[in-house]
This record gives sequence, C-alpha cells and structure tokens, in this order.
Amino acid sequence: MGLLDKLSGWLGLRKKEVNVLCLGLDNSGKTTIINQLKPSNTQTQEIVPTIGFNIERFKSSSLSFTVFDMSGQSRYRNLWEHCYKESHAIIFVIDSGDKLRMVVAKEELDTLLNHEDIRNRKMPVLFFANKMDLRDAMSSVRVSQLLSLENIKEKPWHICASDAIKGEGLQEGLDWLHVLLQYLTSILFVSLARIHENSENVNN
Repeated sequence: MGLLDKLSGWLGLRKKEVNVLCLGLDNSGKTTIINQLKPSNTQTQEIVPTIGFNIERFKSSSLSFTVFDMSGQSRYRNLWEHCYKESHAIIFVIDSGDKLRMVVAKEELDTLLNHEDIRNRKMPVLFFANKMDLRDAMSSVRVSQLLSLENIKEKPWHICASDAIKGEGLQEGLDWLHVLLQYLTSILFVSLARIHENSENVNN
C-alpha cells in the first residue's frame, strides 16, 4: 500500500474524490515524491528528469491525484492554472539545496497564491523542503523564511523537511494534509446539510 492509498483510507473517501496538485520548479524532487505516493505496485524503480513537462493523473481508491511536473521554463509553468479550479489541496516542493533559484520559487509561489482561482479559497498548502540529504541543504525554517511563508494568512499551510529518495518526511506531511482535508470536508458537508435544511423549511 502506497502513501496515497493511506491518505485515501484516512479520508474515508469511498465515493468522493480529492484532487491534490503537486507543483514546484524542475529538479525539486516532485517526480520522486509522487513516485513514493503511488501504490507500491505502480512505483517506478528509476526516476529520470522531466523534459518539457509531464502531466500525470492516477487514482488510488477514490482519491484523484494530479501531477504537474514542469521544466524550469516559464512558458510551461503557465499551464499549472488549468488544474486550479478542480484542486482541493496543493503540495509545493522546494529544492532546499538550490539557493540560487529560491527567488524563482518564491515568485512562482506568489503567482500561484494570488491567482484568481486560488486566492480566496481556504485550500491547504503542504510544502516539502526537499533534498535534505544534501550537505548544503537549507533547513525548513530557512526555506520558510526565504519564501515568506509567514505572510500566508488565508490558507492553512505546513512545511516539512524531506528526503524523497528515502521517503523521509513524507509521512509527516501527509498526516497534516489528512487532518486538514478531513476537517474541511466535514465543514463542507455541514454547510451543505444546513443549506438543504433551510431550503426544505422555505418550501414548507
């Protein structure tokens, strides 16, 4: 059973689907993280760099997982927005050892969070400060500071230090995401129930 299977089981989503969008600059480790999230029988043994862009969709139980694995060229990143409306959570992966492109990562993150399809939604954002196995990797605290994550006020967010190759840190992140999605799903169900109840009262 892969980590994605576990997340689906935790959510109890037998008839519902949750789309989790995984974003980040090229070479940040998205493909390796996604591979770890897949059911074990579909995991790839050898991970190769993504050329151009790759879009992958797969399901585990009733959890729909959409992956945008982009190259570093900005003309490919503008394709991310086509999946914003249908997504319920975001995983943003950062290469903790790539100090030079941290500014680019912040720019892309700011663009993402200010997009009209994302800006006003209480969408949980999980950050993986990846490649912690590198000698010059920055701590998750430092990555958080450089990305100014403390300025994210309208969305629940969490950052985890991770080593995707070994799978370290991924479980902690999914535990957090599970709690948030379960909470938000329960709020949605209560709201819908109240709307239905009010409509019934009006009709009567």
